[in-house]
Amino acid sequence: MSEHATPAVLRGPDLEGRDDYASVMEVFHAAIERFADKPAFTCMGRTLDYRELDRLSADFAAWLQHEAGLVPGDRIAIQLPNLLQFPVAVFGALRAGLVVVNTNPLYTEREMAHQFKDSGARAIVILANMAAKLENVLDQTRIERVVVTEIADLHPFPKRPLINAAVKYLKKMVPAYRLPGATRLRDALARGARLEHREVGRDRDDMAALQYTGGTTGRAKGTMLTHGNLVANMLQARQAIGPGLAEGAETIVAPLPVYHIYTFTVNCLFMMETGNHSVLIPNPRDLEGFVKTLRSVRFTGFVGLNTLFNALCQREDFRRLDFSALHLTISGGMALTSAVAQRWEEVTGCPVAEGYGLTETSPIVSFNPIDDIRLGTIGKPMGDTEVKVVDLDGNDLPLGETGELCVRGPQVMKGYWNREEDTAASLDAEGWFRTGDVAVFDEDGYIRIVDRKKDMILVSGFNVYPNEIEDVVASHPGVVESAAVGVPDEESGEAIKLFVVASDPDLDAETLRAWCKKELTGYKVPRHVEFRDELPKTNVGKVLRRQLRDEAQGEAKEEGEAS
Repeated sequence: MSEHATPAVLRGPDLEGRDDYASVMEVFHAAIERFADKPAFTCMGRTLDYRELDRLSADFAAWLQHEAGLVPGDRIAIQLPNLLQFPVAVFGALRAGLVVVNTNPLYTEREMAHQFKDSGARAIVILANMAAKLENVLDQTRIERVVVTEIADLHPFPKRPLINAAVKYLKKMVPAYRLPGATRLRDALARGARLEHREVGRDRDDMAALQYTGGTTGRAKGTMLTHGNLVANMLQARQAIGPGLAEGAETIVAPLPVYHIYTFTVNCLFMMETGNHSVLIPNPRDLEGFVKTLRSVRFTGFVGLNTLFNALCQREDFRRLDFSALHLTISGGMALTSAVAQRWEEVTGCPVAEGYGLTETSPIVSFNPIDDIRLGTIGKPMGDTEVKVVDLDGNDLPLGETGELCVRGPQVMKGYWNREEDTAASLDAEGWFRTGDVAVFDEDGYIRIVDRKKDMILVSGFNVYPNEIEDVVASHPGVVESAAVGVPDEESGEAIKLFVVASDPDLDAETLRAWCKKELTGYKVPRHVEFRDELPKTNVGKVLRRQLRDEAQGEAKEEGEAS
């Protein structure tokens, strides 16, 4: 850093409406009052309007209070994919004053046991498809109340039993399980309807969700998100994105998991507060079924991420859809490549506005202004949000210098659940959270994420960021997706290995290296290239670089020992 350079702190605008709501439930009740007859959530052809969501969540809250015996502050795990049962269970739990522990439906038994035990959850709402796993780990947890639901439980007769039977007996997607004492969600709702629920007051400092981090770098940690954190981020989203939306008139496609903080905040809070309609996609990996759903919906917005945009744009049936109503596409969850963003706009006619966030920030930190999108950036800080970059010693850096991104604002978590040391290492006494991402600030206040700090590759003393390489590779017409990692190298310390999924069967390593040489400095050109049919991903669609790096480094070690 220059001796006379001034450290830079970027600040977002003043947050509008910061005192409008004290809790998530105040947001919920205001939306019900204003938009009662508007559609709230649709899934597999069935729609819940706001009035019905109010009734069903109240029924569930009453059952939790009177029959399940849960008290405010108790944790309840919710392990559901994108189904109508999710908002009913979540808002029912919050109305009873409980803390929601969102749980990935694809978790293994080991991951389930860790999260349930670590959170101290006393109850769970789980899809029957995963109930056999729960049976095997239940005795390792404090869970006393189990609520089981089948995929079509909120659909009317005769569609409900027909779908449930097809899933169970024809597709054989529900392994046999035995959970004595478990309650079926439909029974809980029916019994709750005969009881009177008590609205539980919550304030900004009360915990609303225990949101676990992805765990790709070790055991997942519980992030304590308060009502104040979630409400602030909802208001920040309203201020940054809301001016481009019409209240009560938008239909937003929600293919990413609702248990993930990205969709949880955007679709369950921001879109609800504005009275808009979310179309839940239970299995976005079924691209044929996904496109079929889109064909039947006049959607105006789409919330996704890079890998999904890329996969859809490769499909002819998607390209034939009617995009005339689409005017908002939001990207988050992982880096958006310029090539994919351009391809999406060419196909749909709608530009992609990229934002950035983390579980620990509820999640949105920054967002591209809708009227001034800058590809390759994550936009500007949200309302009442400060960001800065620091060097390895924690010193603040000026504009134009690269360092670790730090964030301070009302959306930053309370801390990690029962992990004081981890909290202290990430969150300082002044409220600055260290993100672990490497960033640089442009002169006009836009932020660029260079890469994850832990993913940086050191080649002959030079820092190489995988995102830059992957962006260049993605622009090759024969490439579907790629991932760059570092592997040990005697000469340069580390060398770059590129994993590629190609659409062109004739594409080879030398052709790709030549493509990279036109755009990248020599030390950034991949030395090793491996073609694969697919890349490992999280349930949200992020490529698991760490898994690929471990595999590549293990192979390099074996080759070294053999020689």
